[in-house]
Amino acid sequence: MSLTKTPICDFGKKVETFKLLSTDNTNINLEDVKGENGTLIMFICNHCPYVKGVIQNIVDDTNDLKKIGVNSVAIMSNDTGNYPDDSFDKMKIFSNENKFNFPYLFDESQEIAKKFGAVCTPDFFGYNKNLELQYRGRIRELKDLKPVQEGPSDLLNAMTLIAKTGNGPSEQIPSMGCNIKWFKN
Repeated sequence: MSLTKTPICDFGKKVETFKLLSTDNTNINLEDVKGENGTLIMFICNHCPYVKGVIQNIVDDTNDLKKIGVNSVAIMSNDTGNYPDDSFDKMKIFSNENKFNFPYLFDESQEIAKKFGAVCTPDFFGYNKNLELQYRGRIRELKDLKPVQEGPSDLLNAMTLIAKTGNGPSEQIPSMGCNIKWFKN
């Protein structure tokens, strides 16, 4: 496990397109998940202790965001050969156990993670209704891999602002987590 932090938000950068297999065995693309007031694209995995620490917050926040017209999708891009806990079959189990209310997609080639510039799990990309990047921060503060549960999360606050105004907060605290497990050459 190598602790990695996300880079500063590249405000206004257009979203990358994708078409990936979902844990419900359908192919999902950007148009399928685009929200009326915004879209949250998350890079997560099954085994990362940082993801496990905030997974209930992710599910709760995405439920709240759906109510204001922001749709969410999660993408898993890790090398499953060297990290079998992130296999497609285990993705199905992880999404069911955690009651995901959003598609969970398998980026088997890692091409989509590279196009987005994803670096860690969790890595959040918050887009406005015009699919322009407005948030690249954390979900909330963690202490000893446990969320600090005081008030709404940074992610929920940012995506609510984006849904209302089209713009994300000017100050953002980077997300941090395990580095994406890239294929070894």
